[in-house]
Amino acid sequence: MPTIVFVTDFPDAADVARDMAPSGFDLVIAGAGSPEYLEAMQDAEYLVGFVDALINDALFQAGPKLKLVQLLSAGYDKGDMAAARRASVPVANNGGANSVAVSEHVLMLMLAVSRQLITQHANVTAGRWRGNAVPRVYELRGKTLGIVGLGTIGKKTARLAQAFGMNVIYFDTARLGEDAEDLLDVRFRLFRELLGLADVVSLHTPLDPSTHHMIGGAELALMKPSAILINTARGPVVNEADLYAALAAGNIAGAGLDVYEPEPPGADNLLFSLNNVVLTAHMAGPTFESNIARVRNAFDNVQRVAGGQDPFWVCSSPAG
Repeated sequence: MPTIVFVTDFPDAADVARDMAPSGFDLVIAGAGSPEYLEAMQDAEYLVGFVDALINDALFQAGPKLKLVQLLSAGYDKGDMAAARRASVPVANNGGANSVAVSEHVLMLMLAVSRQLITQHANVTAGRWRGNAVPRVYELRGKTLGIVGLGTIGKKTARLAQAFGMNVIYFDTARLGEDAEDLLDVRFRLFRELLGLADVVSLHTPLDPSTHHMIGGAELALMKPSAILINTARGPVVNEADLYAALAAGNIAGAGLDVYEPEPPGADNLLFSLNNVVLTAHMAGPTFESNIARVRNAFDNVQRVAGGQDPFWVCSSPAG
């Protein structure tokens, strides 16, 4: 019976895996590096979990029978994809299972920053009611959202933003055709052009050498003083020191961040001292619903490979 090793330290995820596990497979649930994990990997054909950081040559030596590494995450920047190619084992991500969760989180951050939610909450709980002055807050309707990276999450974010009456422009190295743009009601702009036009810039790019610190001082200087930056992608896409400087100086109006460099951020992170940021703990993706969708997609892919088909959502294949 083929073995699936499901790596998790969370009881809820383990329960979902047990409930959804396909028949005809031996499911082993274990924490990474545990004795149970090390023993099961010797015969494992499928590895499932938030395991991109485990992807290296040592993984494939420990699991010589692996046919698929199935991530529950969308990102895979911590893994050594070259090692997977050397081992001829495909690596697949979660197939957009968290796309609704992340896109909703983006809208939440937009609203929270635009309405100064944190300041208003602090005033009310401190008995200040509206504080010393009524805070200046803004609506989303009529504003321009600039999406950087129009993948699955970017597209869902565009649709939600349009429901709020926002205009949507985007930049992506894989530009849509005109018919696809018309269908989604978005328009392509060059990267620097988008930064100057958008009232809200939302980042949805993978982390790779081309996107590392793609938002820095020069890029922030192109943005409107009234603009907001939202990052739910990966922390190192933004140069945090430059972002702090821009926020502290009022060169941009605010930011909503779910990701940081590094994670977790240190207690001395200068962003913590600002009142024009809203911060969450890399929690945009893991909702109750998205966790079920991740496991469903993972086991679907496992069954595809077991049946001799190619897996979906491959981010690193033996062919490159």
